[in-house]
Amino acid sequence: MPQARTRGPVDPRLLSRARATRVFLGAGVAAGTATAMLVVYQAWLLARSISSIVATGATEGLGATLVLLAGVLAGRAVLTWLTTWLAHRSAAAVKSQLRHDIMEATLASPGATPSASLVTLMTQGLDGLDGYFSKYLPQLVLAVTVPLIVGASILFSDWQAALIIAVTVPLIPLFMAMVGWTTEARVRRRYRYQTRLARHFADLVAGLPTLQVFGRAKAQAEGLRRTEEANRTETMATLRISFLSALVLELLSSLSVAIVALAIGTRLVYYGIDFRTALFVLILAPEVYLPIRQVGVHYHDSADGVAAAEAAFVEIDRGLPLVGEEHRDGGSVRLEGPLTVDNLTHSYGDVLALPPTSFTLAAGEVVALSGPSGGGKSTLLSALLGFLTPTSGSVTVGGFSQTRFSGREWRSRFAYVPQAPGLIAGTVADNVRLADATATDDEVRDVLAAAGAADLDLDHAVGDEAEGLSAGERRRVGIARALLRIRRGAHVLVLDEPTAGLDADAEATVVESVRSSGASAIVVSHRPAVLAAADRVIEVGVVA
Repeated sequence: MPQARTRGPVDPRLLSRARATRVFLGAGVAAGTATAMLVVYQAWLLARSISSIVATGATEGLGATLVLLAGVLAGRAVLTWLTTWLAHRSAAAVKSQLRHDIMEATLASPGATPSASLVTLMTQGLDGLDGYFSKYLPQLVLAVTVPLIVGASILFSDWQAALIIAVTVPLIPLFMAMVGWTTEARVRRRYRYQTRLARHFADLVAGLPTLQVFGRAKAQAEGLRRTEEANRTETMATLRISFLSALVLELLSSLSVAIVALAIGTRLVYYGIDFRTALFVLILAPEVYLPIRQVGVHYHDSADGVAAAEAAFVEIDRGLPLVGEEHRDGGSVRLEGPLTVDNLTHSYGDVLALPPTSFTLAAGEVVALSGPSGGGKSTLLSALLGFLTPTSGSVTVGGFSQTRFSGREWRSRFAYVPQAPGLIAGTVADNVRLADATATDDEVRDVLAAAGAADLDLDHAVGDEAEGLSAGERRRVGIARALLRIRRGAHVLVLDEPTAGLDADAEATVVESVRSSGASAIVVSHRPAVLAAADRVIEVGVVA
């Protein structure tokens, strides 16, 4: 996970992006203020009743006091329940908003983050915000309201005790901050190990058939065990810090209350303070330290959620649309004109994946990309579609650079068919209508026929991973969807081996449909019929 700078107890991005956070904090301040006032009233009732009984030996009025105390306790219980209910509602709303924003950002810039990392982030990662909202934020609000109101009550009753409290209270946040920095670093480190474990496991599952073919499946168990052991070690280290920090904060607050009690007791013996005031102060003193101490304790409940929220904002910020520049006449930039690839190249570390490539695609032109396997054809398509940032070179449309548009704006120009088109569970018609949900049945049948799939029933069921369709049928459904996108305004067809697995008649139909669509087309293919039908053939991966 990228290292993010520390932003304080409440991340301002949670306030700006999630309205539920602001509502919850407002309600929390009101509930915290009411709780503090009830605490003071409870202490006053107890001090008055006990001091009266000690002074007079009579229990008159005790029943009324007990009724009032029961009412105070009931009020505090209702406030606690209300705060908890608001916390869970707010956490659910914020998680829903963040997940929606992450999906929007991922769709705008797909491929930037491994899917395993996204799954971990959007499931158990963001679920850590439950602790942040249900425990940490309510306690943070109480740590502000209760000490102020209770401390003011003590100040008006006994300024000397208030002075001791004012000197000792800052020690708790000081130690809490030191513990928090250590915890934050540990939690981020543990989150990285957790994400690494998720990626490792996802990669193993995806590559298991290949590993089994080459007899290497069992050999991966040791690597997975080591990754899991590292994750377990980091988790236990985080828990160890959590328990030790709770002990430190508990000891510090207990010693602070003891100092107040010692001073009060000494002055009480020497008649420096009356019994009712002394009892009132002693009852309230722990209430000053308790909310502050609990913030440190519950910080650990929120740490996972905060780490996941930071990772979420990294994903969201990555997918934010870039601000398009303006024409001289004040109009917005439009994706119109020829597509130009200028000296485009890409490397993975020291490995050259795409040699320098340049060409221009004119309106209505069909260009075929050919070359040896591993020569960079798929890498070139990924760069054209904005799925990766090339190492050098540029892609422009009508003279405007690809970098001046958001991923969604840029890809709105293209209709893309990969080697294995993605399909959803539903029907053939449902999958074609992913290009446009308003398409009529006649339009769907028309584009299916243009893709060489006239015999496919619109209501034919499609399961997960295109179950129910052959590889050729799956590809033809993808081509039909792309043709529908062209009819709805896309300008460039990008096809990766579109006729692989098709017979000669279906291939001829697809080639003719691509030509007659009127769109510009970039086709990756090794098939002679496709190469012969193209206006130009560009060899990719061949260094001149």
